[in-house]
Amino acid sequence: MATPQDVLPAPAPAQGPPPAPAPEARVVARRKPGQWIAAAVALLLAAMAVSSVIRNRAFQWSVVADWFTARSVLDGLTLTLWLTAVTLALGFVFGTVLATMRLSTNPVLRTLSWGYIWIFRSTPPLVQLLFFFNIGALYPTLGLGIPFGSEFVTVKTVNLIGPTLTAVIGLTLLETAYAAEVIRGGILSVDRGQLEAAAALGLGRWRVLRRIVVPQAMRAIVPTAGNMLIGALKGTSIVSVLAVSDLLYSVQLVYLQSYQVIPMLMVATLWYLVVTTVLSIGQYYVERHFAKGASRDGLPPTPLQRARAALVKVVRA
Repeated sequence: MATPQDVLPAPAPAQGPPPAPAPEARVVARRKPGQWIAAAVALLLAAMAVSSVIRNRAFQWSVVADWFTARSVLDGLTLTLWLTAVTLALGFVFGTVLATMRLSTNPVLRTLSWGYIWIFRSTPPLVQLLFFFNIGALYPTLGLGIPFGSEFVTVKTVNLIGPTLTAVIGLTLLETAYAAEVIRGGILSVDRGQLEAAAALGLGRWRVLRRIVVPQAMRAIVPTAGNMLIGALKGTSIVSVLAVSDLLYSVQLVYLQSYQVIPMLMVATLWYLVVTTVLSIGQYYVERHFAKGASRDGLPPTPLQRARAALVKVVRA
C-alpha cells in the first residue's frame, strides 16, 4: 500500500545561476581605403592650387590689399548690391503676376505669359540691355493710343533712358521671366489633396493660400530663388558695357589707368566671393525655417551646432 510520501512529487533538482547573456556583436564599418586615397589626392591638389595662388607674385597681393577697401571700389560694390536688390525684388513682384497668369484657366492670359517668358529666356541678357540702351534708334517716339490708329500721348525717347535706368529695366524684365517659372513650380509642388481637404473644410481662398500653399511652396521656391539671387548678383557685371559704375566697371577704370589688370580683377573676385558667401549662409537658414515640420526626425544640426558638439566631445574626452 502506497504511503503519502510515495504520492508526493519528487523535489525539483537544484538549478545553478542563470547563464550570462551573450555579448552583443559590435558593428564595424567596412573599410574603404579607396575613398581615403582619393580624399588625400584631392586634398593634395587643393593645397597645391592654393599655394600656387598665394605664392604667385603676378597677383600682386599688396596692390589687392590697397584697393580692396578703396572708395571707388566700395561705391561700385554698393551700386551692384542695389541693382541686385531692386531688380530681384521687382522681378519677383511681376513674376508672381506672370505665374498667376500661367496658372489661369483663361487661354489668353496663359498664352501671353508664356510668350513673355519664352522671349526673355531665349535671348541673351546682354542683347536685351543693348536693345533697351538703343531704344531711341528703334523707336524715336513712344506713344499711347489706339493700335493702328491715332496716338493720344507721345514721348521722344532721345536721352529718355540713361545707363542705370536701362540696367534696372533690362535686368528686371529678365528676372521676371525666371521668377515666374520659379513661383509656378513652387505652387505646383503643393499636393492637390491638401487643397481639396481645405476646400472640404470650408476654408477661404486667402486662408488656404496663406496657411497651406505658401508655406509648402516656399520649400521649393527658396533654393531656386537663392540661386537666382546669387546669379543676379553676378549677372549685374554685364551692365559694365553700358558704363554703369558697378563693381566690375569700377575696377576696370582703375586698371585701364594703372595697367594692374590681374590684381584689380582679383579685388572684384574677392568681393563677389564675400557677398555670395554671406548670401549662401542666409539662404541656408531661410531653407531651414521653411523646412520645419517637413520631416518627423526634425531638422539636422547646423554646422555651428555640429562644431560645438564636436568641441564638447573633445573636451570631455
